[in-house]
Amino acid sequence: MKIGTRTFDTAKARWTGVGPYFAMFPAEFCDHVVRKYTRQGDLVLDPFAGRGTAVFSAASNNRRAIGIELNPVGWLYGKTKLHPAPEKRIVQRLLDLGTRSEDYIDHSRNLPKFFFRCFHKNVRTFLLAARNELDWEHDFADRTLMAFILINLHGKRHDSLSNQMRQTKAMAPKYALRWWAERGLRPPKIDPIQYILKKIRWRYAKGAPTYGDSDFVLGDSSEILPDVKDKAPWNGAALLFTSPPYFGITNYHYDQWLRLWMLGGAPTDAVISKKYTGKFANRSEYEQLLNIVFEAAAPRMSKRSTIYVRTDRRQPTYHLTVAALKAAFPKHHLSRKITPYKTQTQTALFGHFAPKFGEVDLIMTRS
Repeated sequence: MKIGTRTFDTAKARWTGVGPYFAMFPAEFCDHVVRKYTRQGDLVLDPFAGRGTAVFSAASNNRRAIGIELNPVGWLYGKTKLHPAPEKRIVQRLLDLGTRSEDYIDHSRNLPKFFFRCFHKNVRTFLLAARNELDWEHDFADRTLMAFILINLHGKRHDSLSNQMRQTKAMAPKYALRWWAERGLRPPKIDPIQYILKKIRWRYAKGAPTYGDSDFVLGDSSEILPDVKDKAPWNGAALLFTSPPYFGITNYHYDQWLRLWMLGGAPTDAVISKKYTGKFANRSEYEQLLNIVFEAAAPRMSKRSTIYVRTDRRQPTYHLTVAALKAAFPKHHLSRKITPYKTQTQTALFGHFAPKFGEVDLIMTRS
């Protein structure tokens, strides 16, 4: 696949883009970094893995990879890409849900008004059946099917299960209701079973990759990495390849509130106040997160490892990231590669059109 093109003639090409998510690494960029700084069989570690693009890239290039992600939406995407269930099992599970949807008619009547304007009635009952019966945390067939549902949960009308919304970010209910009302938009009448079945058929048409030597872990890197200690699969990484959340920019949990509802969360966009689930607007907490994670990652790296971190050029993100990296890897030499924004940024999507300074790649190596 050439850089800048969008062809889907291989299994890797069809699966690498699984999961709409903000601040995603471009797949071609990940392939370039992985191939340049590692060899086949090397271990790649990503402690802020998002939807797992770097992990998937490493695994598909015959490396071992371990990713850690706090947000269950991103984790579900990444885990599914590494270990998708067989197509027949997913299709059968989908058909099973179709027979169970009618059991949720009464339940669907108790949903907030947003859900009535967002989804057609047969979609609402299907979603409730999936939400309550798919064991996405433990069963890989259920997880794979849930990934297909989350991908298509909201987006363009008639190309998703919802009324008009962005695919990457769920709108606030009050805003969405007003926006739809002003334009006279109603939820599209869609057969959710046939719609998801079509998406499954397309995704599997070129096969389904599976990478048994790689893993994607759900949890907080600041807690998981310090507790790893001497577990063999985590040691001797040749490349730390990641992009931590930027200070005060995006609340990934708020932006994914509707998908988090599908995973068992509340039917509301109320801000989550749990640790590391906000906009990372507290400087001391943000600094602590970076220091803990990079310090805990350092013992997992090989002596000749490369550290490759993409971050924001704005302050204090840039300053705190550089300081944390230098403290964790004092024997590595730091170089910088400026990466200007070439497309519309996520903040512009939210109405922030002030000049952007772009991103910077921090590359640390040992001679």
